[in-house]
Amino acid sequence: MSWKLFSLLVYAAQWTVLYSAISISIGFVMSAGICSATLSRNRALAFAGKLYVSFFRGVPLLVQLLLIYYLLPGVGLDVPSHVAAIAGMALCTSAYQAEILRGGFASVPRGLVEAAEMSGFSRLAIFRRIRMPIAVKLTMPALISEAIMMLKSSSLISVVGVVELTRMAQNLAASTYKPMEIYTAAGFVYLVINLVLVALGYGLEKKLRWGRI
Repeated sequence: MSWKLFSLLVYAAQWTVLYSAISISIGFVMSAGICSATLSRNRALAFAGKLYVSFFRGVPLLVQLLLIYYLLPGVGLDVPSHVAAIAGMALCTSAYQAEILRGGFASVPRGLVEAAEMSGFSRLAIFRRIRMPIAVKLTMPALISEAIMMLKSSSLISVVGVVELTRMAQNLAASTYKPMEIYTAAGFVYLVINLVLVALGYGLEKKLRWGRI
């Protein structure tokens, strides 16, 4: 395993991290709205939110990516493969993150919400300043785990033509006839990325610990 081959894997890993980070970030923003919909008193809105979560959690990510990749051109939207990949991962992770946040919202002390309502806070202000921050604190370990799962699942975007770590490893293995060395190195790179993500997650958990500013 030469340094030149390994450097190509590291280069491709940068795209893996970038695509995953963008997808997870977009998914988190979407999950807040989806979670709000599922918890809404409006039955139609709650049904739509639950239907969304059920679909994107029930259909494999690989199938979702292929559907988006082939569906968009069919409706006249010719988007690059990496855009389709990011959209697919964002839609998928938003459903999982929405369920994680829903558990966090259910654990928010009711007394805090009632106190805010008595103080004249609007429902939006209560959501932004009380319910959402507490829910994120309570669910941070689960959100980090979901981020790790999505980073590993990003290997699937190679099926829609995106060159990331797994696709690069496949290309190198096919051209060098050294699959064991290449895939072992790729697995090592994935491990390092995930260990860094875990360390960042622990640091963020400590920063958000109760009683700290």
